[in-house]
Amino acid sequence: MPARGFSLFSSLRHAAWRADLAAGVTLAAIAIPEQMATARLAGFPPQIGFFAFLAGSLAFAAFGANRFLSSGADSTIAPIFAGALALLAARGSPQFLALASFLALLVGAILVIGFLLRAGWIADLLSVPVTTGFLAGIAIHILISQLPALLGLPSVEGNEFYRVKEMARHWREVDPATLAIGLGALATIALGEKIAPRLPAALLALAGASLAVRFFDLERRGVAVLGAVSTDVPHPRFPEIAAADIPHLVGLAIIIAMVIMVQTAATSRSFPNEEGRAPDVDRDYLGVGAGCLAAGLVGAFAVDASPPRTAIVAATGGRSQLSSIVAALVIGALLLFGAALLAHVPEAALAGVLLFIAARIFRLHVMRDIARKTRAELALVALTMAAVVALPVQTGVSLAILLSLLHGVWTTTRTRLIGLERVPGTSIWWPCGGDGAGERLAGVLVAGFQAPLSFLNAYGFQRELREAIEASAPRPKLVVLEASNIVEIDYTAAGVLARTIMDCRAAGAEVAIARLESVRAKDALQRFGVMKTLGEGRLFRSVDEATRTLAPEADVIDP
Repeated sequence: MPARGFSLFSSLRHAAWRADLAAGVTLAAIAIPEQMATARLAGFPPQIGFFAFLAGSLAFAAFGANRFLSSGADSTIAPIFAGALALLAARGSPQFLALASFLALLVGAILVIGFLLRAGWIADLLSVPVTTGFLAGIAIHILISQLPALLGLPSVEGNEFYRVKEMARHWREVDPATLAIGLGALATIALGEKIAPRLPAALLALAGASLAVRFFDLERRGVAVLGAVSTDVPHPRFPEIAAADIPHLVGLAIIIAMVIMVQTAATSRSFPNEEGRAPDVDRDYLGVGAGCLAAGLVGAFAVDASPPRTAIVAATGGRSQLSSIVAALVIGALLLFGAALLAHVPEAALAGVLLFIAARIFRLHVMRDIARKTRAELALVALTMAAVVALPVQTGVSLAILLSLLHGVWTTTRTRLIGLERVPGTSIWWPCGGDGAGERLAGVLVAGFQAPLSFLNAYGFQRELREAIEASAPRPKLVVLEASNIVEIDYTAAGVLARTIMDCRAAGAEVAIARLESVRAKDALQRFGVMKTLGEGRLFRSVDEATRTLAPEADVIDP
């Protein structure tokens, strides 16, 4: 596999520098409030969000493949690791910060391993209903965590239900000025997104809120602000944590890496480099993983691909990762020369930014679409959302992943054996329609199985084929299995298939397999010895070929 490095610069001779510069400045304007807000959500000082963005952007530019993807602090994963780490150390303490940095290194290592193992398929393990429920649960976590800052109430630790209960008890202590600042910022962002999506509405909202705080002297009236922002440049170092904490972090790192893989793949596929060309998701794992490693070494937290920021780069004409590099330079300059401007940013305005993000990831339109088409999968959305909200976040996310896998298993096990009939006047065999228009041959049973044959459904296949044989009149002398959809056969299923062939022969019926097109499935039949049981000359390219060869005298049964 060829090394990439900063090979994006080789394409800049043909790229529009001006477009990349404009896209980079726009990206910075969007990222500044978002990165500060996400750092606050994760329990870090605001400047750490900037360091995470610098690490994620520069590392992805060096090692990633997608030309538009923006990597940095992300509100999807922040509640997961912040909630889990709060069980090990006080939020915001040096131990908490060190644990988050070490966790970033673990996540980065897993993503790099994912790249080496070409593990892009992992992103397909989460279904849309489960992903929708998971994001809705994360949105509710963000909402509950930001309500104290929005309302001017003291921060409350504990589970979500306890925090809501405590806020309800103190509702009379809500600060009107703080609430007005937060709702004003939220309204400004929402209105800006609707009227002019390319406008950096969040940055304008923070600037307006800061001016209001200064002009009306709201700090003296109790409106909380960020205060002095450190401009100390972090020196790369390995975070020091207790060995006893490492086992707690490994499982959490796997969960976060899984979420990052899903979001990175979704982002890369939504904004491909070239129309019609498959994205290099595995290479993008390397880019985001390198960003996590860099973030961990500079004292920040794990980074993730951001679909909204990536959409901004694509929409504003970005041509390459130069856009992200420009945005990183702008944010670096702000840290070095303009940190004093951030001191008067009210915390309620940052809460407004996060509430807007929460509303954006609460995919109500997707839930409505699922509800219209499948109530069963809407229940899966609700169950996943409830698990992420009611349980510790990492437990809820783990359960969401398990639910997605169980959903896939359930879908596979629902596959049923179907009978096939011949379309009159043709050689085409088609699923029985129940209208009596199809033809059947006397003494011939043709059945199809429309899924991979595995331990999940093999015994059901065996039972249903036996029932179909018993229900046939007259009893079949030939059973043809139409296998065009059997793309895989595992060890358990191969044994069941071999026994089924022998059972059919014991009942006086020969067995043939037609249209087994999968190379893997054919190899499995050979490898597991099923071909010996089936016998020579029993594998056909079509059902018609099988019936003409093995039952040439069979009469058509009148419907």
